Amino acid sequence: MSRILPSLNALHAFEAAARLESVTRAAGELHVTHGAVSRQIKALEGELGKALFARQGRGLTLTPAGLRLRDAAGQAFQQLEETWSDLRRDSAPSALVLGCPGSVLARWVIPRLPRLGRELPELNLHLVVHEGEFDTRLSGLDAALLLAEPPFAEGWEVHELATERIGPVVSPRYAGFDSLRDQPPAALLGEALLHTSSRPQAWPAWASSNGLQADSLGFGTGFEHLYYLLEAAVAGLGVAIAPQPLVSEDIESGRLAAPWGFVEAPARWVLCARRNEADARTTQLAEWLRRELTGDAP
Repeated sequence: MSRILPSLNALHAFEAAARLESVTRAAGELHVTHGAVSRQIKALEGELGKALFARQGRGLTLTPAGLRLRDAAGQAFQQLEETWSDLRRDSAPSALVLGCPGSVLARWVIPRLPRLGRELPELNLHLVVHEGEFDTRLSGLDAALLLAEPPFAEGWEVHELATERIGPVVSPRYAGFDSLRDQPPAALLGEALLHTSSRPQAWPAWASSNGLQADSLGFGTGFEHLYYLLEAAVAGLGVAIAPQPLVSEDIESGRLAAPWGFVEAPARWVLCARRNEADARTTQLAEWLRRELTGDAP
């Protein structure tokens, strides 16, 4: 007798929405639109003949049928991902699939790939750009390089690499550079500061570390990603806030200056992998990344 199963894409959309308790967050995790997730869920409900979600005010709650399907789908997808991960590792030669934000990849990882290749020649990396939050199962990845604040997902093995250090950076091409560079940090309260929606806490954290009131900060142009923010700073469009490792080479070359230095922030550089899936390559990579970030590289 043939098996009758719904669309795998529809199940995947439903499982993400049920697990995250949000269609919007599910769309972000799956890199699709809110409407696409909603349509997949409606298609499932139509095929099943039962509602999977019930509206409560502005939120969603699972119906009894939705609870049963969430648990079954979650277990099935977890088993599939674990089996797929095992099979990939058993296939030789296999690459270690590493996910990281595009700004970290472009400004920090890629410039260090030649040195990584020389020092860890047997490590074959496959790099994947990932924006936004990583899902708890690190779907499709062996490890993730993060710049974020704890706590991290309970199911992750976390290798802490370094404390984040952030500071304002500005290009000598900026019109106000000469008048600003010798001033104390408080001088930036009069600037329309460049900022990014991916790191909204960065400027307030810096202000607090310098004894300034975060609500006194003035913001100018905003950017969706840190990479574009830093390119705007290099182009002389204003003062930006940045993690020190991502701008160290620009400072050395004179493309950017950091007149006010860098301060510790609550976030951490970490390498995360799924717990109970030991992979010696992850530990090896974590040790290398830690040396690079702390300045202990040979």
